[in-house]
Amino acid sequence: MPKFLVIGEALIDVVHTADGAVEEHPGGSPANVALGLGRLGQDVTLATWIGDDDRGQAIAEHLAESHVSVTDASRGADSTSVAVATLDDDGGATYEFEVNYQLPQLEGVGDFPYVHTGSIAAVDADAYAATEAALAAAKAGGAVISYDPNLRPSLMGEPAEVRPRVERLVELADITKVSEEDLAWLRPGEDVATVAAEWAQTCQFVVVTRGGDGVIALHHDGTEIDVPAAEVEVVDTVGAGDSYMAALLDGISRGTGGETVRDRLAGVGPATLRGILERAAHIAAVTVGRAGANPPWESEV
Repeated sequence: MPKFLVIGEALIDVVHTADGAVEEHPGGSPANVALGLGRLGQDVTLATWIGDDDRGQAIAEHLAESHVSVTDASRGADSTSVAVATLDDDGGATYEFEVNYQLPQLEGVGDFPYVHTGSIAAVDADAYAATEAALAAAKAGGAVISYDPNLRPSLMGEPAEVRPRVERLVELADITKVSEEDLAWLRPGEDVATVAAEWAQTCQFVVVTRGGDGVIALHHDGTEIDVPAAEVEVVDTVGAGDSYMAALLDGISRGTGGETVRDRLAGVGPATLRGILERAAHIAAVTVGRAGANPPWESEV
């Protein structure tokens, strides 16, 4: 099985539901992607930054239950980060963050054929340079790089400050998945398909998620693929994009042909990509159909 390294934050989601209840769940976009990959049967390691406290222990145990390894260097934080998620009557989530993050020491990056990053940690002012260097080294060594900006405006400052970092990571990525909302914030007033086509000049393909309107994908060869969302009764949207990202990577990694992972990625044409996107939409639908960032196991797909 391919080996995935996921780099980025793990935290505790403190969820305030519309009826006033408060619950705590392990979360964080990169951690959720790792969780989704583990549940789909992939060999996955997470490099993150959590404390040796009760919340950090809860995260480590939660990930281990889904077959995700956490690097030893990830346990150096003074305290574990928290995201306060408030759900509206339709299950949509808004977030406020108390984030304590730095990039842990990374060893053996070149041993992983797939490396993924995204969200807060990837563009953090203190961690960005180290993250960018790690991705560049991994790509130079032949790894397939994937990136999901998953932007959090309340933490990231102004779009003009963040955009150069985001677009540098897009340049390094072979696969970029981005939400329509992220693009509206990062590139206000610009057409989604036009931005995706621009990014696809350096990526093998770019996938733009549009909630209930499905996804569009721009393949490197110029083909545009439109895939509708799967019909589902939404419980909440927590972790939906991360579940989709995990499913996308899982589908790509299961391709055949070619001696290296980069050869196999290059062999994913538009027709194959459409099938992968349709499966990812189904997996994301399972996640939004139940509470929290709770992606399906392989046996449920």
